[in-house]
Amino acid sequence: MTLISLIRITAALGLGLVAASAQAAEPKPLAPVAARHWSNADSALLLGAARAGQRIVTVGEHGIVMLSDDGGTSFRQARNVPISSTLTAVSFADERRGWAVGHWGAVIATQDGGETWALQRVDVAVDQPLFSVLFTSPDEGWAVGLWSLFLHTSDGGRTWTQVPLPPPPGAAKADRNLTRIFGNPAQGLYVTAEAGTVLRSADGGRTWVYQDVGYRGTLWTGVTARDGTVVVGGLHGSLFQSRDQGTSWSRIEVETTESITDLAEIDGEVIGVGLSGLMVRGKAGDRSFAVVARDQKQDLTAIAPTPAGGLLLTSVQGAVLAGRP
Repeated sequence: MTLISLIRITAALGLGLVAASAQAAEPKPLAPVAARHWSNADSALLLGAARAGQRIVTVGEHGIVMLSDDGGTSFRQARNVPISSTLTAVSFADERRGWAVGHWGAVIATQDGGETWALQRVDVAVDQPLFSVLFTSPDEGWAVGLWSLFLHTSDGGRTWTQVPLPPPPGAAKADRNLTRIFGNPAQGLYVTAEAGTVLRSADGGRTWVYQDVGYRGTLWTGVTARDGTVVVGGLHGSLFQSRDQGTSWSRIEVETTESITDLAEIDGEVIGVGLSGLMVRGKAGDRSFAVVARDQKQDLTAIAPTPAGGLLLTSVQGAVLAGRP
């Protein structure tokens, strides 16, 4: 992991010193500005990816939304995006209805598979970014971000309400940075966070409890496998799993110190990506994951399956197609 890579990605996510100091700064008069079309959008820093049916949708800096209808071979910018601030994550409930989140607590939504987007929420008083969004149906969705910002909607995003979280054990208030929400209401919803923390809800998101994986570093990402095993990962190649809904956790051994930025289960296998081109693979329940050798070393930020069975990886230099490891 290089310091420059970590600074660039954390700055885009809003986890750096500049974002932290913005809380105390005087709010500036600000209005959302629509994203413009860039001649070099193909090489922009991208932070999130999702499937919208047969289409792949990626999001990143400058409000860039990129669409691919040929399995990731080529991309084009979305026709209309109402904000130009960094977008950090994207989620689709079906092939047409999707949501993306980002800086200034922004939430944008599409009804046409990502071609055009409408602004649902933004808070210009303070740049409190959202880092992750999850919709489990066209109506039910959650978004999480900086300083325990936690939002919920039950009407497709027409209204968003803040979810009050209890303080972590030993703390006076809930102020952890929340990095990824994943799972499903039937098996449990999970949120990765700082200080080796995972939040879990067993009642569809109504209440949340803190779980400690036995690690003090930030957890960036997580995935629930088909058998219910929960796998989380983060700084310095840290990987942990739980087979009992978070009651207990065990470390997954992996021979890397590069940070893991995203995890996904694809065809029964958990695949992770990270900085310096890191890719790891294994099955839920395995005690160790293998590191996949790759020639390309650009920092990877997200992973999504392609319609043809390959992998689409987002990076600090655009999208990358990769074969199955």
